[in-house]
Amino acid sequence: MIKWFKSGSPWIWLTAGAVSLSLVAVLGLLLLIGYKGLSYFWPAPVYQFDVNLNGKPQVVIGELYQRTMVPVDQLADAGVDVSQFTEDSVPRYLIKTGNRGQGTLDFLTVLSTQIIHQQIANNIAVVDRESNGKFYGYPVSVIEGGEPQPLSQLTVALVQANKVRSELRSLQNNEIANINWHLERLRIEKRRLELRGKLTVADGQRIDREQANYNTIYKNIENRLFALQGQLDTDALVLRDQSGANVTIPMMQVLDMWQPNNLSWLEKVQHWGHQVYKFLSEAPREANTEGGVFPAIFGTVFMVLLMSIMVTPLGVLAAVYLHEYASNNRFTNLIRIAVINLAGVPSIVYGVFGLGFFVYMVGGTIDDVFFSAQLPTPTFGTPGILWSALTLAIMTLPVVIVSTEEGLARIPSSVRNGSLALGATQAETLWRIVLPMASPAIMTGLILAVARAAGEVAPLMLVGVVKMAPTLPLDMHFPYVHLDRKFMHLGFHVYDVAFQSPNVEAARPLVYATSFLLVTVIISLNLTAIAIRNHLREKFRALEQ
Repeated sequence: MIKWFKSGSPWIWLTAGAVSLSLVAVLGLLLLIGYKGLSYFWPAPVYQFDVNLNGKPQVVIGELYQRTMVPVDQLADAGVDVSQFTEDSVPRYLIKTGNRGQGTLDFLTVLSTQIIHQQIANNIAVVDRESNGKFYGYPVSVIEGGEPQPLSQLTVALVQANKVRSELRSLQNNEIANINWHLERLRIEKRRLELRGKLTVADGQRIDREQANYNTIYKNIENRLFALQGQLDTDALVLRDQSGANVTIPMMQVLDMWQPNNLSWLEKVQHWGHQVYKFLSEAPREANTEGGVFPAIFGTVFMVLLMSIMVTPLGVLAAVYLHEYASNNRFTNLIRIAVINLAGVPSIVYGVFGLGFFVYMVGGTIDDVFFSAQLPTPTFGTPGILWSALTLAIMTLPVVIVSTEEGLARIPSSVRNGSLALGATQAETLWRIVLPMASPAIMTGLILAVARAAGEVAPLMLVGVVKMAPTLPLDMHFPYVHLDRKFMHLGFHVYDVAFQSPNVEAARPLVYATSFLLVTVIISLNLTAIAIRNHLREKFRALEQ
């Protein structure tokens, strides 16, 4: 036994076991998040419950959201009559009834003893609405042009409503946004000329004429907008709710409708794929508890790419100077110690630094010099995606420096000496020999930087991320990439939905779905960087011989 311990085998097995447990824990966590998140888009069956609440029988229609076992003692402490209970615990059901805005609760909690009868609600429809979440009811009729129509016209009405809604979004996001951009540009031009004292009568008249022209175009677009909205104002969907009353939902509010209990397995798979696509491609609604997360996906990926473009040159240059040019003395050792210590600084400290230095000092100076016409409304003197990327670049800079310097240290001195002996300068040796050989290590540092920065939230809350961004940092207006704009981020979206949501129960599945998506995005970015690193390693392997 003593010889076995001295051989080191126990420690090998202990290490292997710890690694295996870690992998199982990570995979288990990913599977849990993936299951909880992706199952949210599956069309769950809808039940009709005959319940007895406080001595009053009523009908409840909804999805069986959660089932938990509640101790009888806990119910007794809550004032519930437990004399009829024979078990130590009682099942408690959380039913999602939806129909918000109709005077009913979005969720209802009932005990199993309160349920008189439960059955599948045949022909029940689930309506996804623009606001107030989902509605559960039995379709009665379709109203087109103010006249009732048979239910056979429902599919045509939904297609027409989605077409009109798409045209409305196009007018608002493209044509009206373009007019507003031109009007703002003219206002800034006039203000700039006034500040410089160069506003002539001719310039003022020209600007006024252009503004009047754009206002006329805006009125025409506005009339088209009202006309499209008028097409949907006379169309509606009539459903019978759980109380038996007919409820009229304007087609402007109806985004989608399906009958989950009537779908075949293949239709459920198609519905699941359609819902996942909508989640990935649409903007959020209802305080981020409904809709999709496309702006957050775009903001996360764009911010990480921007951060990578900033941190890689800075980190490589710093590592090259420390290893190739700087003398190995106490000062450089002190710099290396400082770099390593910077990696342990809490991320929120970097956020405070970014807010004070980048936003207020650098951004405020840029506004005073280049954007004085827009003041007092700041352009760069306010949190934005540029300052977020810079803050995360400073935060991940030590990782890139250390990784690059280690890669430079692994290159034999004989390679450098051979290049210099053949007549190459030190700069040529560095550019053509040393850096290509060290490129896998540089990519390793970038991979670690991306892995840390993509999931950071605390510093972003101070330097650029917001709950809801009205526009993306990328559009068709010059300069096309607007680094001064605020942006959405998947990590902050998870925090906001989980802790700031007005409807916690409804938002809980979205927390899992967004978390799984964030992990997927990080893994995708890392796999892309790993593929590039492996390609560079194979490409420059001949230089190591």
